[in-house]
Amino acid sequence: MGLLPLPSHIHYELLLQLLERQTLPALEPGSPEYLQAQQVVISLRKAWMHQKVLEESCQRTDREVDHRWSLNRPHSP
Repeated sequence: MGLLPLPSHIHYELLLQLLERQTLPALEPGSPEYLQAQQVVISLRKAWMHQKVLEESCQRTDREVDHRWSLNRPHSP
């Protein structure tokens, strides 16, 4: 089996930091927008945890994971 392409963890980290440090403080606590932004944070954390579970499963079956920074494929030498 080939490499399994997955997003680099930094993508989750950056999105979560932006939402928690800038988006949420810019919103009125308890407002509908604040609650929606909180749900986005929760969803991202869940997605990241699901990816980690998938990576652990791949590790147990000796499947290599390729953490990708973008959709661009690396160029062959």
